[in-house]
Amino acid sequence: MLMFIDIQTSGLEADAVICSVALLHEDNIQYELFNEGKKIPPLASSIHHITNEMIQNKKPFSKSTMYAFLQENNKLTNTLIAHNVKFDVQKLASAGFAWQGDVIDTLRVIKHLIQECELFSLEFLRYELKLYQQEEVMKKKYGIKDALCVNKALHDVVTTKLLFEYLLDYASVDEMKALSFEKVLLEKLPFGKYMGKYIEEIVLNDRTYVTWMLGLEDLDEDLQYSLEYYLRG
Repeated sequence: MLMFIDIQTSGLEADAVICSVALLHEDNIQYELFNEGKKIPPLASSIHHITNEMIQNKKPFSKSTMYAFLQENNKLTNTLIAHNVKFDVQKLASAGFAWQGDVIDTLRVIKHLIQECELFSLEFLRYELKLYQQEEVMKKKYGIKDALCVNKALHDVVTTKLLFEYLLDYASVDEMKALSFEKVLLEKLPFGKYMGKYIEEIVLNDRTYVTWMLGLEDLDEDLQYSLEYYLRG
């Protein structure tokens, strides 16, 4: 079974906890809020629109219906799919759930298959690839009545499924599984003063800047791999 997931957390810091999960599988969709005993700051609320009042009387993730469903389906034959799946799997592990099945990372897959995209964030790809044109069909199929943007996890999990279906024109499910574990050699810098410029040219013209970037904390592993590759020449 293919299971699409999106997780929203209490904040942007490393120790932020799960506060909502959307899970889409076969012909069903689930969405649930959780209270892990940590307050949600305004900055996080401005991103996912979840407030402390909304989770006040909610259960912890480990005692939820969502957790029970995931445990029941935590099988080697099932595949968890997310945009930056490493983040979701790590957050699940922090909440006491260790995923045992396969994974597909649509973020890494699209970096491999469609490198010419200007950016790879889920919301950018929603517009760049016109995925939004299929959202009404998805809403009807899964019985979603609210506006998708109201529930960030719900919105993102639907977009992830649409992105996955788009990528099926480029690769099979098994090929996507393999690509999810292969580092991507990026051609262009995704942020900073040279955003959109070819990394190879930046190395030639401003090697010091590239060396400085390699010293940044929490640098994306694909970007680190690419910077080191071009530095080696």
